[in-house]
Amino acid sequence: MAAHRHEATPLRHDWTRAEIEALMDLPFTELLHRAGSVHREHFDPAEVQVSTLLSVKTGGCPEDCAYCPQAQRYHTGVEAQKLMSLDAVLDKARAAKAAGASRFCMGAAWRSPKDRDIPKVAAMIREVKALGLETCATLGMLSGEQAQALKSAGLDYYNHNIDTAPDFYGEIIHTREFQDRLDTLEHVRDAGMKTCCGGIVGMGESRAQRAGLLQALANLPAHPDSVPINRLVQVEGTPLAGTTELDPFEFVRTIAAARIMMPRSMVRLSAGRETMSDELQALCFAAGANSIFYGEKLLTTANPEAEHDMRLFRRLGIRPMQVVEEAGTVHADIVDSARHGCAA
Repeated sequence: MAAHRHEATPLRHDWTRAEIEALMDLPFTELLHRAGSVHREHFDPAEVQVSTLLSVKTGGCPEDCAYCPQAQRYHTGVEAQKLMSLDAVLDKARAAKAAGASRFCMGAAWRSPKDRDIPKVAAMIREVKALGLETCATLGMLSGEQAQALKSAGLDYYNHNIDTAPDFYGEIIHTREFQDRLDTLEHVRDAGMKTCCGGIVGMGESRAQRAGLLQALANLPAHPDSVPINRLVQVEGTPLAGTTELDPFEFVRTIAAARIMMPRSMVRLSAGRETMSDELQALCFAAGANSIFYGEKLLTTANPEAEHDMRLFRRLGIRPMQVVEEAGTVHADIVDSARHGCAA
């Protein structure tokens, strides 16, 4: 594995919108070259981290996120379901590990979990972690006490996306404020967990607003450890059905800018990958993407079959990033903290 020369690209938290727009305006090949160079300073470009995401509680969400088929106010054909049983979740986790996943993410369609839900999710986290997988959860907004309880159960990552730029946020969501998302991220960081935080592009925002999304992410007090960049999946019945599709090269530009601005983060191809050609995915990997979701359905949208992904990896000479067995993680920062007794 390539040595990680972390000193090569200093981390910044003071990006301006104008700087980011200038970056995204670069000639396409120049932008990819810069992003690829940054990527190589911190990661082996032939390795991609592989995660599986399972919806442990689907549908019935009271929020009004305009992209989301799980919102109960939209008629999308997604039926509300109860929280899955522990045994059912573990069956899925074992299958994910057998298929090559190193991280297992559990998502629940809640605005925020009730305190009575936390022990049930904590049991899932402990048992999945015991299988030798990294653990991640996305459950909505968390209180400080809930974040601490999940950390105590062994949760490695908590996902809470900011979704879009602050100045476009009000066009997409009205049932929670942008600051609410920042507050949950603060609770997660304070609990000592890794943050998984990104957004969605192709919702009708401008390039300047895509720059604003990246600015908000990179200027957080700590860069997210994983940055999922989702391409809008248009679902009939949601307000964003019929939105003009984002130009594929613009998506790659967003990936490249994210890699340059957050050089040590995992940049993940997340929702929307099932409609991407192999060639588009290859460009994203060249631009610095080094994480994907595969296998299990991506919450309520389709995801490419695992075997197709492995064939693509073979064509590109890419291999799945492996979990370090003694630490149970692929992320160097978790390895280091685990060795010093600071992580579950």
